[in-house]
Amino acid sequence: MLDSLSMSGYFQPMNTLNIEKRAQIIGCLVEGNSLHATSRMTGIARNTVSKLLVDVGAACSAYQDETLHGLNCKRIQVDEIWSFCGCKEKNVPAERKGEYGIGDVYTWTALCADTKIVPSWLVGRRDAEYAKIFIADLESRLNNRVQLTSDGHKAYLEAVEGAFASEVDFAMLVKLFGEAKGGAHRYSPADCSGTITKVISGKPDTKHISTSFVERQNLTMRMSMRRFTRLTNAFSKKVENLEAAVALHFMYYNFGRVHKTLRVTPAMEAGMARHVWSLEEIAALAQVEAPKKRGPYKKRIKND
Repeated sequence: MLDSLSMSGYFQPMNTLNIEKRAQIIGCLVEGNSLHATSRMTGIARNTVSKLLVDVGAACSAYQDETLHGLNCKRIQVDEIWSFCGCKEKNVPAERKGEYGIGDVYTWTALCADTKIVPSWLVGRRDAEYAKIFIADLESRLNNRVQLTSDGHKAYLEAVEGAFASEVDFAMLVKLFGEAKGGAHRYSPADCSGTITKVISGKPDTKHISTSFVERQNLTMRMSMRRFTRLTNAFSKKVENLEAAVALHFMYYNFGRVHKTLRVTPAMEAGMARHVWSLEEIAALAQVEAPKKRGPYKKRIKND
């Protein structure tokens, strides 16, 4: 049975948490722990952990939206990663079919093949509308002509043409898949039997038509965010929480985590930062209001 001292931590409001405790919570989240696991590890209430995630996630999104501009990238790879909110698409109630924020949700990501920085991402549907928003945002952050590679998703065709016009070397890499080996087809990935390269515009270097780096980023996302782990109950219940988790992940990935092959962070390699950000610096992006003093007690008068 918990004593009064251990119970006190579980009811500690976020505006009383010091920067070290907030950094500890963020550190747990960006290393792939769930809200419940983070609550148990830090002794902070789950609702407080969730509130901190949303607040810091919003601050991380705003900071990167303002900072990641004028990038001198040369090769960009884009992809989409699947997740779901509330329930899987096949289990969405009939009355909520087509409602945004329940069922399948995709995260569009762009990655620089040289600096490994993720300059743009978008949480939403996997359709032409979101493709246009995503590619237009990506184009606004680049400082020069790039070689762009995507998978065979047709929504990219119109989106890239609308955002870049002819000022891009764009190619698609279409993978051909066969049947999965073994009896457990449900849990086994299909075999890639080959690829087809399609040059869409410009003169892309065929040696660099690849989506390998951005697909590896998909694995990093699934390992670093508990809500992206397959076959668990850690999926997002609200799309707003998913957006916050993704923004926090990319803030830590871009600014706070040293890339193994670069020996620096992607933001440092891209010239967007001069040092490795600490968890305390990331936590400080969110302004936490001081606790408000309670007003005088007012006794309720019952009417006869």
